[in-house]
Amino acid sequence: MQIGMVGLGRMGSNMVQRLLQKGHECAVYDSHSEARERAGGQGAKACMDLPELVASLARPRAIWLMVPAAVVDGVLDTLQPLLDKDDIVIDGGNSSYHDDIRRAADLALAGIRYMDVGTSGGVAGLDRGYCLMVGGEADTFRHMEPVFAALAPGQDMVPRTPGRSAASSADSGYLHCGPHGAGHFVKMIHNGIEYGMMAAYAEGLNILHKANIGKHEREANAETTPLRHPEHYRYDLDIPEITELWRRGSVIGSWLLDLTAQALQGDPELDGYAGHVSDSGEGRWALAAAIDQGVPTPVLSAALFSRFESRGNAVYANRVLSAMRKQFGGHTEKPRGGSVV
Repeated sequence: MQIGMVGLGRMGSNMVQRLLQKGHECAVYDSHSEARERAGGQGAKACMDLPELVASLARPRAIWLMVPAAVVDGVLDTLQPLLDKDDIVIDGGNSSYHDDIRRAADLALAGIRYMDVGTSGGVAGLDRGYCLMVGGEADTFRHMEPVFAALAPGQDMVPRTPGRSAASSADSGYLHCGPHGAGHFVKMIHNGIEYGMMAAYAEGLNILHKANIGKHEREANAETTPLRHPEHYRYDLDIPEITELWRRGSVIGSWLLDLTAQALQGDPELDGYAGHVSDSGEGRWALAAAIDQGVPTPVLSAALFSRFESRGNAVYANRVLSAMRKQFGGHTEKPRGGSVV
């Protein structure tokens, strides 16, 4: 099948390679010439601009956008006038499902079909395949199914769930989740869960990292909470070895744990990271949906707010706390990195 790919970043470029390996034809465009040239060297048709990309595709055209959510509308403004009735636009980035509903309605006025595809797999997707959560019309899904099947991991990646009577496309790693917006809605919740899982690993490993606190001297003053039983915390634990252990037979084993263990092998103290954790929006939108539905999500909420704090967004609040303690009790702040107060 022939498909156009707009956006050749960390995921888009690997997706093109996987499609080429599976026998599909790809025409590609990216604003960076180096990315275009690299894809061209791998067998894709590299295009200088969107008009060339559109002209190189046979009708009905299928164009996959793999660009940041913030620029999708701008790309569509340029792309839509170049398209014809029954052409297909796929947004495989991390857009809000609200935007999908609006975009699908706008494009439908010109007879252009739209699909939202939540795409999970990261930089390892080239080899492992991509989990695809698809929203849009059922007939458009069927038309694009060869592309989804090529990108997805396939049935051999994991054993079938015991008791599952009939296979579906989900067994291969892609699924038509529902009408416009459903794909990104499912991906939104997927990423909210991801935040929570990551936070649980991070917090647990931090407790292990501090398990030798009883070996260190602590100040004895009114501003420092005493450690009543330092003998309970005198373990110099090997965190990389523990994560490696947990990968084998533990109920908390996962691909996220595999990746964590890999990172710790090369940098046990994680000195190469500042701990500034970004969020691309899905966690926020997941909480908004939970509020609308009246569904409690304390774990996902805490994980998202922890990311905000990692970026220094709690600095002023913490200063307010210190100021209040100073005012009501004359408490003097301890220097950063000192004893816990």
